[in-house]
Amino acid sequence: MDACAECQQACETCNYNCCAGNPDMAECARLCLDCAAICAACVTLLARDSRWAAQLCQLCAQVCEACAAECDKYDMDYCRECAAACRRCAEQCRAMATVTA
Repeated sequence: MDACAECQQACETCNYNCCAGNPDMAECARLCLDCAAICAACVTLLARDSRWAAQLCQLCAQVCEACAAECDKYDMDYCRECAAACRRCAEQCRAMATVTA
């Protein structure tokens, strides 16, 4: 859950500080917001031990990897931090999905 919460925060921060309002970074902004939303949903489902948590964690890992790949295209601190948080979250979500499946 911690990795998801950290990723959510990093994505929101990246979107706010780098992507929002920058038309050249529209896809990055969308992915950051999508990633933040799915990470928040994972935290919620994991916290209540939902039977759907493993499936959502699998999807979260995919979204995190896509967000990390997009953020890697930009040489800004917030984007690099976001990409790193996304990779950590993807790794943890995949592990969690395997354990709870």
